[in-house]
Amino acid sequence: MTYGRRGVFLDKDGTIIPDIPFNVDPERIELAPGSAEGLRVLSAAGYTLVVITNQSGVARGRFREEELVRVEMRLRELFEKSGARFDGFYYCPHHPEGSVSAYALSCTCRKPEPGLILRAAHELGIDCRRSWLIGDVLNDIEAGRRAACRTVLLNNGNETEWLLAPGRLPHHVATDLAQAALAIERVDAPA
Repeated sequence: MTYGRRGVFLDKDGTIIPDIPFNVDPERIELAPGSAEGLRVLSAAGYTLVVITNQSGVARGRFREEELVRVEMRLRELFEKSGARFDGFYYCPHHPEGSVSAYALSCTCRKPEPGLILRAAHELGIDCRRSWLIGDVLNDIEAGRRAACRTVLLNNGNETEWLLAPGRLPHHVATDLAQAALAIERVDAPA
């Protein structure tokens, strides 16, 4: 489907905010260096900004799904303080090895599957072929590519396995969200 809107799908932990495993405490959620500037640049350029995140802590019994409401509220607040729109928050609570039976399953929304991106694109009217995914691990990149997005890998030390394959190679590499936003702006600038 072609809707025409350009979007940027943003991984949460390790991309927008520092990666603190299983953190749902809003008081511990702050933007990573470069994130405020990157979000502001992308928002000013007119991209629809959508957070796409795996939250296996639900399936693993580390926190309840309802606690993600406060995470979403905190992210919305941080985006607004940065001068950026917050257009959507999509998460996968599943993990096939989870301890909470209702969430212990294989699904199409857990990255590297593209389900969250495709759902967000459909619901928000985003054309994935005109859009980007920014993430800090190759599973993010694979999900973006499988959804037909262009991709930026934040090479900030969070990818540790480096299982490379053609569908996991990023289109661009950056050190933080500010650098990623400038790369996207350069590529999408009118000729």
